[in-house]
Amino acid sequence: MMIRKIHSLINNTETAREIYRFTQESFATWQVSPFLKNWCSEQGFTAAQGSVLILPNEDGSIRGAVIGTTGDDYHDGALAGRLPVGDYILPRPLSLSTALGFVLEQYQFNHFIEDQASHTKARLVVDNADILKRVIALAEGINLTRDLINLPANHLTPIGLEEATQALAARHRAKVEVTEGDALAAEFPAIHVVGRAAEIAPRLIDLTWGEEGPLITLIGKGVTFDSGGLDLKPSSGMKMMKKDMGGAAHVLGLAHVIMALKLPIRLRVLIGAAENAVSAKSMRPLDVIKTRAGIPVEIGNTDAEGRLILADMLHLASDEKPLLMLDFATLTGAARVALGTELPALFANNDILQQDFIKAGAETSDPLWALPLHSPYDSSLDNNDGTLSSTGSTGYGGAITAALFLQRFVQDKAIPWAHIDVMAWNLAPRPGHPKGGEAMGLRAAFKLIEDYALKTS
Repeated sequence: MMIRKIHSLINNTETAREIYRFTQESFATWQVSPFLKNWCSEQGFTAAQGSVLILPNEDGSIRGAVIGTTGDDYHDGALAGRLPVGDYILPRPLSLSTALGFVLEQYQFNHFIEDQASHTKARLVVDNADILKRVIALAEGINLTRDLINLPANHLTPIGLEEATQALAARHRAKVEVTEGDALAAEFPAIHVVGRAAEIAPRLIDLTWGEEGPLITLIGKGVTFDSGGLDLKPSSGMKMMKKDMGGAAHVLGLAHVIMALKLPIRLRVLIGAAENAVSAKSMRPLDVIKTRAGIPVEIGNTDAEGRLILADMLHLASDEKPLLMLDFATLTGAARVALGTELPALFANNDILQQDFIKAGAETSDPLWALPLHSPYDSSLDNNDGTLSSTGSTGYGGAITAALFLQRFVQDKAIPWAHIDVMAWNLAPRPGHPKGGEAMGLRAAFKLIEDYALKTS
């Protein structure tokens, strides 16, 4: 998967049309020509939040546009991104969030369209070199995440995830090691068990980059399709399971931003790539499997496979005691029931980390919501026979018990660790968030990592 170029930003103001932003109160006092005042009045435009109106010249050409601001720079930029073909300029100072919203609104999954260049629409003037560089890196990373999630499962297999990682590594001169076959079964038995029933074998993908600075480790669930295994999903639940590698897509997109902007860190990215398929090799309910940590796990439900993959990777990542350890996963329907589809659930074993992550989300218009690692629920995972249940003894609080299961595999509880349970999909379009695969919490995570890197540099 190639990282697509960003065509919707320019630094030439000569042909740019102005975009005006108003609240309803400030619009009422706008000093403008009678022609434009009448035009707005006839269109019934009052600058209500989220409204957009094209402004004409008297010869019928487009002069510019006016939008009713929402007070959110990202959302306002996304509204501007819906304008007709042409070059536009927003009042200075232009914020990074506004420019990013403008770019990301124009995303279209066009992998199967031959003439991709023809889909570039409006272009925004960004004459600040630092903002331009950062917007391009963030947009490339987010669109890479979206592209990977949107690819159908027959085009993005575990091998496809490996190839996408290798391509990213080649671009940034990173290193990749892949563990598969007998070595995977011996060293990472839980990942092996999840993917052994599929036509394409499972694998652990391990990318490293950077020579100096604190170590940041990103971990992504890469289940390229989830049938549910022997606890087979119904067709309605299985249909969108190409997105079950959304966690892997997030960490690859985030890694691109980190490497493109050359943050002063050492980066490690771990992806457990597998397909949860059905065959004679499938794991069964109540099977007891090995894990890298040596903890025997009883399979409560074969459709709760993502936590098994993450368990082996969390244990591996803990070996190096990173400054920060983040995992992204499309892990539980319970998180969606609790928070809906647009708000990722955040679990953190460190109160300061949790607060910093929430703050980063607010500052980047990329919100998350904290759920607790409620320790009294932890005992529901323990069986009387000495095994650890993958699902626990209760159906309640499923997102919490899943996070508590993962916490068992973090070797050193002093390692700051956060688990982000994401939908990775927009069910319907909204400004800056086209329908389909989506990066959720990625901008917040980058802000968090950048802040942590600066604190230690």
